[in-house]
Amino acid sequence: MNPPSRTIAYLCLALSMSLVGSYVALSKPLAAAIPVFLLAWLRFGIGAIAMAHWLRKPADEPPLSPQTRRLLFLESFLGNFLFTICMISGVSLTSAVSAGVIMAAIPAAVAVMSWFFLKERIATRTWVAVALAVIGIGLFALSKPEQSAHAATAPDGQSTQDLAWLGHLLLVGAVICEAAYSVIGKKLTGTLGPKRITSLINLWGFALSTPMGVYLALRFDFGAVGWNTWLLLLFYALAACMWTVWLWMTGLKVVPAAQGGIFTVLLPVSAALVGVLVLGESLNGMQLVAFAIALASVLLATLPSRLARRVGS
Repeated sequence: MNPPSRTIAYLCLALSMSLVGSYVALSKPLAAAIPVFLLAWLRFGIGAIAMAHWLRKPADEPPLSPQTRRLLFLESFLGNFLFTICMISGVSLTSAVSAGVIMAAIPAAVAVMSWFFLKERIATRTWVAVALAVIGIGLFALSKPEQSAHAATAPDGQSTQDLAWLGHLLLVGAVICEAAYSVIGKKLTGTLGPKRITSLINLWGFALSTPMGVYLALRFDFGAVGWNTWLLLLFYALAACMWTVWLWMTGLKVVPAAQGGIFTVLLPVSAALVGVLVLGESLNGMQLVAFAIALASVLLATLPSRLARRVGS
């Protein structure tokens, strides 16, 4: 199968991050109804069933080398399993605003890791786009009202304020995991197709989440979960395990990892739009400015080279 055109690749990356933002915004009821590790296990299980036909090895695909097997494991372990733990635990010890500011570093982290590990040559305008992306996401996070819904004490009775440093450290870990996900994904697209990558890393995610998932499933009252929650879980599983990953890997087949990382700015943008259009939330002036800066970063990163030189002149 021929790789997609540059325009189609950009569209795939944009749709991937927009879908992530939408299911992040809509998954709040899921997290309230189902324990996180059980939710992860159910998500990967549904994804495994939906993608069973994607696991079949294409005739023209070379056998999996030991290095490719290791990369597939790391892609799932870092990008799915460890990222989720670091993100959820980090937010629980700090706040949504702190998380937003720290996660704004993802485009920059992807660019640096792409330069260091993949030896990508990163153009000046890509670095400028990365800076705009960081500023846009950071401004959006700072413009949100501080959330104080976290418990005043941790489970062991220690004040969450005393553990804020640990929360920040975990969020930095989440940034590194997400950046590694993009860089390893770019490496994998050189040998495997998007469907195979998507199905194989989902299978690893299912294996990693099975011990805790089974433990919680044996103690969980599934009858207390409403049908609308199950429908939302189905959408969440297909979007998180199948659609977004396939779109992301399809785009990365053509687009350098550093340039692709800039599209992560669409995650908070789409999440906020879903909040406004579906959940009845509102946007303030600072958030609109932040979104304009974030979208400008995507525009700068994706402009054809000749047009970009005209804009910069």
